[in-house]
Amino acid sequence: MIELKNVTKRYDSLTAVDDVSFSVKSGEYFALLGPNGAGKTTIVKMLLDFTRPTSGSLSLSGIPSTLAECRQSIGYLAENHHIPPSLSGWQYLLRCAELLDIGRPEATDQCRHIVELIGMQGREDAKAGTYSKGMIQRLGIGAALMGAPKLLILDEPTSGLDPIGIREIRQLLESLKGHGMTIFLNSHLLSEVEKICDTAAIINRGKLLVKDAISAIVKDGETLEDMFVRLVKG
Repeated sequence: MIELKNVTKRYDSLTAVDDVSFSVKSGEYFALLGPNGAGKTTIVKMLLDFTRPTSGSLSLSGIPSTLAECRQSIGYLAENHHIPPSLSGWQYLLRCAELLDIGRPEATDQCRHIVELIGMQGREDAKAGTYSKGMIQRLGIGAALMGAPKLLILDEPTSGLDPIGIREIRQLLESLKGHGMTIFLNSHLLSEVEKICDTAAIINRGKLLVKDAISAIVKDGETLEDMFVRLVKG
């Protein structure tokens, strides 16, 4: 599904990503982990063609990330995304469908399905300004699901949430496992990543430290957080 080959990204004298290679299989729940400034967001930006690598290549399903065709199969939730407070959840989802050029009958059907999937029945007509942070995040994931993408890229989907909101997002992501999507997750909340994801890659200062099944890289008696600290601190 996703393949990075010898990807390097430099900004003047700063090397944000340094010769990184890894792949993510179709249907896999994958976490990209690292401390602040490690290069995680830069990799996401390159996958989405917001910026391009200095060298190396990125592809999705064999299609180079630089081609618009590649992004037709991606749903994306940005960190701290914003929904106009005057729009209802239903109006917001319809706007997203319009941006994807989905006809109204199909858009209506997709909105109904997504509202049910994200557990917002009965609140879809309320204004977004009345929603909790957790509801905003669920609605953002719902918008990313519009058009039935093959790949879902989520950047810190639990950022700023209370424990109840974190649990709701985890349960939502777990419920998507039977839908055949690949999920690429950026998160600092390692305890949640360990519950959701199959595999993980850890980068630090732009370099890939490890990429494998979480069960293979976590030693006996360790948590994912323990392993993360051990690798990053060296």
